[in-house]
Amino acid sequence: MNENISALTTEKQNRRTRHIDRYSTPELLRLINEEDRTVADVVGAAIPAISEAVARIVDSFRKQGRLFYFGAGTSGRLGILDASECPPTYGTDPDRVQGIIAGGDKAIREAVEGAEDSYELGVRDVTAYGIRPEDVLVGIAASGRTPYVLGAMTRAREIGATVIGISNNERSPMADIADLMIEAVVGPEVIMGSTRMKAGTAQKLILNMLTTASMVKVGKVYDNLMVDLQPSNGKLVDRAKRIIQLATQASDAEVEAAYEAADGHVKTAIVMLRAGADKEQARQLLERADGFVGGAIAMSQQSGGSAS
Repeated sequence: MNENISALTTEKQNRRTRHIDRYSTPELLRLINEEDRTVADVVGAAIPAISEAVARIVDSFRKQGRLFYFGAGTSGRLGILDASECPPTYGTDPDRVQGIIAGGDKAIREAVEGAEDSYELGVRDVTAYGIRPEDVLVGIAASGRTPYVLGAMTRAREIGATVIGISNNERSPMADIADLMIEAVVGPEVIMGSTRMKAGTAQKLILNMLTTASMVKVGKVYDNLMVDLQPSNGKLVDRAKRIIQLATQASDAEVEAAYEAADGHVKTAIVMLRAGADKEQARQLLERADGFVGGAIAMSQQSGGSAS
């Protein structure tokens, strides 16, 4: 943690963007875009580690465990963003995926002095959120050495939780704590040290992968449709009905009737239409299939095309 900051890849000066202050606006923007183009390939190279992280998260979910993101600054905000999208998109309980930022909710909008530098605060937050052995804690830090995140990771490891690190530097202090490291080394930023740029983009891509793949693997997706979304507003109600239609090819009237009969539960409505089942039969099929729509439909077909 006493490593000279100039040794960090994320803190080096980018030779390709020297004298950017002299560029025209279109030239400046093209340069940013060129740098951004490199991020996806870096993340792609980390897929083996990301895949292993997904496997551990899915195992946790199946044991009723939870996923926690711990970060400071941009990294913390990205964790909160990813976590907050899970309930409306996948119908998860808000407790299932949580984003925790150094300094608490105030730090979402403004810097909280000293919060990210407090190892002890990370330890205390792990205790405050009641992290258990069946949970997964993902520490996010571009530098890989943020004291708050290291404190959280260390305490979670002591508890017996699975600990994963996401860093944009190689061989960071995180690696000595984590059960698994995801390193996306995107190189120096367009503006030196502005890790909300390429480093932040890489982190966002990785978090997208972690939750999306995990939700697919626990039955929250059928085909490529988000069949466990919560239709909590007009737009989402319309989307829910469209998902039912795409999954069943039923008429508008049939979709409307199934949606109402299923009390707005998209999975149930799909199975009702595909299996020729009533609401209760569809729910039983889904329960037997561990919530997988495809599995529920297959069970119905194996029994002769009827849920009875």
